[in-house]
Parts: sequence; C-alpha cells; structure tokens
Amino acid sequence: MAINCEILDLRAFMYVLDLGSFHRAAEALNISQPALSRRIQKLEGVVGAALLERTTRSVAATALGMELIPLVRRMLEEFDQSLFTARDSGLQRSSVVNMACIPTAAFYFLPTVIRKFAAEFPHVRFSIMDLTATGGIQAVARGEVEFGINIMGNLDPDLDFIRLIEDPFVLAVRKDHPLAEFESVTWAHLEKHPMISVHRSSANRTLLDAALARADVQLKWSYEVTHLSTSLGLVEAGLGISVLPGLATPQGDHPILKAIPIGGPEVSRTIGVVKRRNVTLSPAAERFLGMLVGTWAKD
Repeated sequence: MAINCEILDLRAFMYVLDLGSFHRAAEALNISQPALSRRIQKLEGVVGAALLERTTRSVAATALGMELIPLVRRMLEEFDQSLFTARDSGLQRSSVVNMACIPTAAFYFLPTVIRKFAAEFPHVRFSIMDLTATGGIQAVARGEVEFGINIMGNLDPDLDFIRLIEDPFVLAVRKDHPLAEFESVTWAHLEKHPMISVHRSSANRTLLDAALARADVQLKWSYEVTHLSTSLGLVEAGLGISVLPGLATPQGDHPILKAIPIGGPEVSRTIGVVKRRNVTLSPAAERFLGMLVGTWAKD
C-alpha cells in the first residue's frame, strides 16, 4: 500500500523537534505556520497517531514520535545525499556555464577562478559574453545567460546583485609624466593636465561623474573614447592622463604606464554577480558561482 507522505512533511516534523518551536520551524522552512501545522497533521494522519505533544511553551515528541525520529532522520539524510550525488554527477558530464561579464572583469577578474574550477571539473565548458554593463544586465534579464559579472547600478527589480569587491578608480599616467612621481594624488592634481575619458554613455563614466558631482569636483575632458583600452592607448602615446577603474589598468609592473590611487574623495565601483531572482541555476553554474563568491567576496 502506498503511503501518501511528502519529503517536506518529514522535514517539517524534524524542524519542529530540532528547533523546539512551530514558529521557528516555519521561518526556517519559509512557509506559514498554518501550512506547517497542516503538514504535521497530514503526517500524523498517515501514521494514524499523534507525533507531537504541544503545550503553550514547548513542543515534544510523543512515544511514537520518538521511535520515528531515527528513521525519519536517516530517510532525509539519504534523500539529500542522493540529490547531491546526482548534482555532482552532472558536473562530471559535458555541460556549459553561460555568463556575461564586463570586459575589464573578464580579462583580469575571471581567469584565476576559471582555472581553479576547470582543474576540478574539466568537462565543464564556458561561454562568456563580454558586454558593456548595460548589455550584460539585459542579457541576464532576458535569460540569454545564467548570470553576469557587472557593476552595481539601477537594476531591474527582478534581478539580484551579490557584491564581490570594490574596484577604485585610479589615475593612469606614463612613467615619465610629472604626476608619476606621486604615490597618491587628489582630484586637484589633475586639473592642469589633458584628460582622456570614456564616453558619457559608459556606465563607468556615469558612475564617476555622479560621484564627483556629489563631491563638487569638476574635470575637463580633452578626449573621449568608447573603450577603456583605447584610453590607455592614448595615455601610452603621451596624449594625456586618464581616470579609470583599477581593474582596467595593467596589472603588475608595466614598462610604460603607472596606476596611482586618487583620494579626496576615493571613488570606486562595486563589482558583483547579477542573476535573475528566484531562478535556479544549473549545477555547473551554481558550483562555479559559489567558487567565484568564495574567492572574491570581501566582508
């Protein structure tokens, strides 16, 4: 004879006993207290006897409930282990992680984590769309990718943002430029020098202009370009200096360029993960995202 009992009924029984409260158990299971009570009643109906003794201050198992605890706990552990095994076996088969990423993060930010992930799961492939901040948000919202690496801004209400790191804006100059002798500068240091900026349509430019406006700082741009890499090329050619995110500057000791911190005030962009709210990721994407957050997230 089939027994009409669901896994959540068993979880409800164990949560109530482990937490000692219907209220706390309902919160942990993310269901209403009446819904939790109905599940307990359903389980008691299946076994044909009361499993819990309720008082105004506590909840305890009946004699039959005490007998069932080891069995129910073992059933739940075996069920969860089966799900984990199925999920991990999926990672051993050929699968694809589809993601969007702003170009600077794709170049400097992702390789370390992808290399670590690929060593553990060599059968998983990556499809990375290097897009502008706006394009990346749209790709996530439309479901073209499972998640994106982006900068925090005015997100769609159906999207979630998980913060990873702060990426401060810095000054990029040639090593033979007069400002290169400083280990840090203020915005006032930049006023007398030709400035190279990304175009006003760029999310980085919008973020920077808004932050400087709040600090009552104005910069005069001599050149505007579309890509951050182009601004570095103009700096390297000696046409001026540029303010850009730290991740967009050459990492390590560059033979020509130097990146200098800017203070008074410091301006930074927040880089994180964008994904659709209440959408379950594929096992491969979920595992990679966990590794990414674990590697880069800061307190």
